Amino acid sequence: MRDFTGKRYWLVGASEGLGRALAEGLSRRGAHLVLSARNRDRLEELAAALPGAAEALPMDISDSASVRAAAAEMGPVDGVIFLAGVYWPMKATEWDADKAEAMADINFTGAVRVLGQVVPDMVARDAGHIVITGSLSAFRGLPGAVGYAASKAGTMSLAESLYYDLRKTGVDVQLANPGYIRTRLTDLNTFTMPQIMEPEDAARTMIEHMMSNRFSVSFPAPFAWLFRIGNFLPNWLYYRLFA
Repeated sequence: MRDFTGKRYWLVGASEGLGRALAEGLSRRGAHLVLSARNRDRLEELAAALPGAAEALPMDISDSASVRAAAAEMGPVDGVIFLAGVYWPMKATEWDADKAEAMADINFTGAVRVLGQVVPDMVARDAGHIVITGSLSAFRGLPGAVGYAASKAGTMSLAESLYYDLRKTGVDVQLANPGYIRTRLTDLNTFTMPQIMEPEDAARTMIEHMMSNRFSVSFPAPFAWLFRIGNFLPNWLYYRLFA
């Protein structure tokens, strides 16, 4: 079982929602947190409210220079948790080029930017913990999810490749695929969201996963089972069910 006491973790996307709840949970377990997002005021407010050591490190993950500068200021860390993401429901018939590009750039390319600043150092030290937040939407294409589902599929594939390459090293890689979590992003949805979770409940599941030796977790069950089973359905049945 992993012990977070005294370990320095970089939480990217920490200012609200799941990121904030995860920061609170890890801080109670003794982790020293470096909190990143764009909003300095929210980060500093969160850092001051946490029971353990925490520092605010504002950063724009859509800007490579900003990510490099933040990583240089931060220095080596024991772990990194990538939580940052943007979301807008979008059908291909209602394509918004700016929003689609933003989802790809933040959700996937943002992860590449951040990991590019920490993975080489972890490999050199043969020690580290990488946690990537994916989504149930990543398993197969979904209606009304242009931009988001594709960006999360890329993020999932990135995590799988990292795990394959690093599984026999001292660098641990884990992937968490949550379903719907009640945040300002899911407030944009106008459809029923099965088994929607509160951020605190999702954070508890993620921390339990982080304390395990497993690579991936998809939750909540049984909603997650539907997406996993969807990988094995023929196209005609899959698109009928998920329509």
